[in-house]
Amino acid sequence: MNKQSDHNVAASRPALHWTRKDLLGLRELSAEEISFVLDTADAFKQVGTREIKKVPALRGKTLVNFFIEPSTRTRTSFELAAFRLSADVINISATTSSLAKGETLKDTARNLEALHADLIVLRHSSAGAPQFLAQHLQTSVINAGDGAHEHPTQGLLDLYTIREKNGAVAGLHVVIIGDILFSRVARSNIFGLVKLGARVTLVGPSTLVPREFEKLGVTISHDIDEVLPTADVVNLLRIQHERQRKEYFPGIGEYVRLFGLTSARAKRLKPDCLIMHPGPINRGVEIDSDLADGMQSVILDQVTNGLAVRMAVLYLCAGVATP
Repeated sequence: MNKQSDHNVAASRPALHWTRKDLLGLRELSAEEISFVLDTADAFKQVGTREIKKVPALRGKTLVNFFIEPSTRTRTSFELAAFRLSADVINISATTSSLAKGETLKDTARNLEALHADLIVLRHSSAGAPQFLAQHLQTSVINAGDGAHEHPTQGLLDLYTIREKNGAVAGLHVVIIGDILFSRVARSNIFGLVKLGARVTLVGPSTLVPREFEKLGVTISHDIDEVLPTADVVNLLRIQHERQRKEYFPGIGEYVRLFGLTSARAKRLKPDCLIMHPGPINRGVEIDSDLADGMQSVILDQVTNGLAVRMAVLYLCAGVATP
């Protein structure tokens, strides 16, 4: 594969001009911008099928994975995405950074910018941390999950997977099941799905799926068995024990009985309904193992597509940022 064809992968993205240096959330993106990212990811997905899985699109650029909150999956995906774009990568965690010595997040990030970092991928336990950094830095800031706010690249890779399998998102009935209240994945999915024309139903205990979410243009249900037969996509969320108090959660056994996607309950699904999960999976809680590994599951497709989506996001934002 020659250099010219490598450049063609990046050049084959749509003609719409991307103007954002940061990706902070899907709430602020238009439907056209979301589709633009997904179309760009199409061009990069083919890189993974090559013998040499690299393009020079970000050669000479430096990405800093700045993970104040741990996440092996997301960090690894961003790292591999950057490597495939030929960028240099530095990984920093809270325990190995000066934050552990009392330095502020802003000062740490500005020091990284002074070292000419082109992109900072930030995961933080506090909602709004990526927005705060983006306001103070010329460097591109990518939100890799902030508190219970948003996880935009997870939302984008879920949208990409749904579109890839169904041809479009508009008109589909997408059911999101589980801990909506504390889930940043749920919020990013809701914003993206509604903007692309899907019908969204949220299902779970009333403590974790409050009526307040109806303001976002979705339907609320506390009866999973009633909703499953009309679903085109079922997205199961992990219970966020680390972000909730005990009174929010009814107990594992009761949750499985009322809201778990068991093998028996899955018989209500249409044969072509997609089963999704952002991971890590609690087998036997959100979903039975035979379903997670079954024909309707696209969980591993989500992982593969996440790499292409994150390549697209890094490529687009790096093209706008001017540190």
